[in-house]
Amino acid sequence: MDTATIFLVLAGVLGLFMAWGIGANDVANAMATSVGSRALTVRQAVIIAAIFEFAGAYLAGGQVTATVRKGIIDSGEFCVGCTATPDTLVVGMLAALMAAACWLYVASHRGWPVSTTHSIVGAIVGFAWVGVGSDAVQWTKVGTIALSWLFSPLVAGFFAFAIFSSIQRLILDTENPFRNTQKFGPYYLFVVGFVIAMVTIRKGLKHLGLGVGPGETVAYAIVAGVVIALMGALLVRRISPDPGVDRDFHFASVERVFALLMIFTASAMAFAHGSNDVANAVGPVAAVVSIVKQGSVMQQSALPAWVLLLGAAGIVLGLSTFGYRVIRTVGRKITELTPSRGFSAEIAAASTVVFASYTGMPISTTHTLVGAVLGVGFARGIAALNLRVVGGIFMSWLITLPVGAALAIGFFYLLKALLL
Repeated sequence: MDTATIFLVLAGVLGLFMAWGIGANDVANAMATSVGSRALTVRQAVIIAAIFEFAGAYLAGGQVTATVRKGIIDSGEFCVGCTATPDTLVVGMLAALMAAACWLYVASHRGWPVSTTHSIVGAIVGFAWVGVGSDAVQWTKVGTIALSWLFSPLVAGFFAFAIFSSIQRLILDTENPFRNTQKFGPYYLFVVGFVIAMVTIRKGLKHLGLGVGPGETVAYAIVAGVVIALMGALLVRRISPDPGVDRDFHFASVERVFALLMIFTASAMAFAHGSNDVANAVGPVAAVVSIVKQGSVMQQSALPAWVLLLGAAGIVLGLSTFGYRVIRTVGRKITELTPSRGFSAEIAAASTVVFASYTGMPISTTHTLVGAVLGVGFARGIAALNLRVVGGIFMSWLITLPVGAALAIGFFYLLKALLL
C-alpha cells in the first residue's frame, strides 16, 4: 500500500472517530436540555438527532471548506521546498484529528461537555508549533477564541435568565398558569420560529450560496415565526388541563405544553448544528484528501460527499453509544430541569448563536448551552445549582486546548516517524 492510500485510509478512519466524538459530546449537548427535562427520552433524542443532524450535515453542510482550519495556521508555511512540506501538513492534520478525537472520547466517557472547536484548534496549534514553529500559528485568532470562553456562557446565561424570569412572571406565578400558557405560548413560539430560522438561514444555509442578504433573512425569519406561532397556537389549544395530575403538581399541564414546544426546538437546533458544525469538524479530512490528490496546499478545496456522509454517520453513532453520559451531566446534574426551564435554555442558546453570527464573535455551542442552563438555575437561586458539577465543567473547558495541543504533538511525532 503506497503512502497516499495510507493517508486516505487514515483520514477516513480518524474522520469517523472525530465525528463519533462530536456525536458523543457536541450533539449530546444539543439534546441534553430536552432529555434532562424529560420532554424527550434518550431514544427519541437519538432518532431526532439522527434525522435532523444527518439532514443538516448532508444537505447544508457546505461544499467548500477552508483547508487550514479557521485560519489558525498559515498555509504558506507548507510548500515544496519549504521547511515544512505538504506531507507535513497531512501528517499534522491526521495528528490533530487523532488528538481531538481521543480527548473527546475521554471527556465524553467522564460526562464532561467540552468544545469540539477548541479541541481541534488546540490540536492544530500543537502540531503547527512543533512542525513549523510558533510563527506559523495565528495567535490573534487563538486569543479571540479564548475570549469566547467567557463571552458564550455569559450571554447565553443572561438570555436564559431573562426568558425564564418572564415565563415565571407571565405564566407560572399567576392564578391560572395553564390559561396564561395558552395566551402567551404563541408569542414564545414566534420567538422560537424567528430565532431558529435565523440560525438556519444565517449559519446553516450560508454554504449553499443562496445569496440571502441580512434584510431578506430577517423577513424570512419573521414569516417563519408567524407560521410557527399559528401552528403552535392550534396545537396548544388542543391540550386540555388534567386536574388529576395538576393536583399532585400544580404546573403539570403547563409543562406538557412546554414539552411539546421543545420537540420543535430540539429538531431545529439539531439541523442547525449539523449544517454548521459537522463540515467544520471534518475539515481536516478534506484537507488531507485535497493535498493527496493535488500534491499541494490549497486555501480552499471541495468537500467530497463521502466526507459529509462520514461525518453525518459518525455523529449519530456517537450520540447513540456515548451521548447519554454528557446528556446526564448537562441535562440533570447542573440543575433540575423541567420542560419550561429546558425550553428557556434552548431558546437562549439559539439566540446567542444568532447574535454571535452577526457580530462575528466565535463561540462554542457547548459553552453556550451550558451557560444557558446555568442562567435558568440562577433564575431559581444559587442553591439550585450543583456547584461541584459546574466547577468540574469549567475545569474541563480550561484544559481542553492545552490537552489537545499536547496530544497532537505526541501523535505528530509518532505519525511522522511512521509515515515520512
